[in-house]
Amino acid sequence: MNTLSYGLLSLLSKDSRTGYELMQHIQPFWPAKHSQIYPLLAQLEQKGYVEFVHVVQSDKPDKKVYSLTEAGLKALQEWIGLPTDPPVTRDEFALKIYCIGLVNKEEALKMLVERASYYKGKKERFMESFEKVKGQSEKPLEELEFHDPMFANYVLVKKAMLKVDADLHWCEWMRSKLKS
Repeated sequence: MNTLSYGLLSLLSKDSRTGYELMQHIQPFWPAKHSQIYPLLAQLEQKGYVEFVHVVQSDKPDKKVYSLTEAGLKALQEWIGLPTDPPVTRDEFALKIYCIGLVNKEEALKMLVERASYYKGKKERFMESFEKVKGQSEKPLEELEFHDPMFANYVLVKKAMLKVDADLHWCEWMRSKLKS
């Protein structure tokens, strides 16, 4: 099975979802398209890792709601114990910074201002996610323990917030380097 298959099982370990919902929820972790999700769900169903129920809708086509099976949970637990591949990095911005000396300072500063603006927008979205997790948690977030249902959501949003803060800090540092 590929990583995206395990990603789908991961999402289903929290809640039953439709294929469309799975596609939406996997995006922060793994970019995927509908054309990838549905064939994988069929394979996972054939392996006995997921099952689905048909939900009849009067105003829309019927939908399938997928759930994780015991076999799927076991496969997911085994996968968690395997070594993790290094993350794939594809960073166009870093490539541009690598040769930034080829443009004038004004153009370089403009690029940094644009990137900082992008990071600020990202930070706002993460803050909204943080508030959502906070609202869904039965305890203060700092008191969540390893097996609490919201623990993973909390630590992943916190990780994203720390990374975007570091990126913003770097943009400011770089802008000060160019202005000196």
